[in-house]
Amino acid sequence: MPLAGATCASCSSALTPGAKFCHHCGAAAGAAAKSPRSMGSMVPWAVAGIALLAFVAREAGQRFAATAPSPAVAEGAAPAMAAAPRAPDISQMTPRDRATKLYDRTMRAREQGKTDSAMFFATMATMAYSQIPDLDADGRFEAGRVALLAGQPALATAQADSILAKQPKHLLGLVLVEEAAIAEGNQRAEKKAHERLMAAAKSERDNPLPEYKAHANDIAAALARRTTPPAHP
Repeated sequence: MPLAGATCASCSSALTPGAKFCHHCGAAAGAAAKSPRSMGSMVPWAVAGIALLAFVAREAGQRFAATAPSPAVAEGAAPAMAAAPRAPDISQMTPRDRATKLYDRTMRAREQGKTDSAMFFATMATMAYSQIPDLDADGRFEAGRVALLAGQPALATAQADSILAKQPKHLLGLVLVEEAAIAEGNQRAEKKAHERLMAAAKSERDNPLPEYKAHANDIAAALARRTTPPAHP
C-alpha cells in the first residue's frame, strides 16, 4: 500500500495513503510503470473528449436559443421580456458542475433503460471527474458509480478506497465497494462489503453529512439489498 507522497507508476497522479488503486487511472498501487499508451488505448478517451466538447457546445447552443430575444423584443416591442434574466451558459460552468450534470444524465439514462446512452454519458462523466483535483467524498462516489457503468470497476474501487482512507465508516465508500464487487461478480467480496456497510450504518445513519442527504436513496437501496451467499469451495 502506498505511503504519503507516493505517486502512480502508470499516470504519475498522487496516491492516497493506503489506497489499493490509483483513483485517476485505476492502476494497482505499486504496479510497474507502463509503456506509453498505444493509439488503440487512447481512442476511447479521445472519443470521450470530443464527445464532451460537443456536449458542452450543444448545451450552450440550446441555452442561447432558448434565451435569445425575438425580433420583436430586439426592436423594443416588448421591453419587459427583454429584461428577463438569461439562463447560465453551460460553457461557463465549473468542471465540477459539468461533471455533476453528466452524472445526472448518466443516471437518468440508466433509470430509463437506455443502456447505450448511459454508457455514452458514463464514459464522458468518468473523464470529466478525472480532470477534477481533490474530489470530496460526494464527488468520488459519483465518479465511482459512473466508472462502474463505463465498465471500470477497478477505478470505482480506487475511488471507494480514497473515501474510506479518510473515513473508514463512510457509507458512500462502503456502498461503492459493494457495488464494485457486484460488478466484478465477486460474491465473497460482496458479502463482506455488505456486512461492513450494515455494521457502519448503525452509527452513521444519523450523521448529518450533506452527501448522505444527497444520496439517501442510494444508501437505503444498498442497505435493503440482499447479498448472494458465496459458493462453497
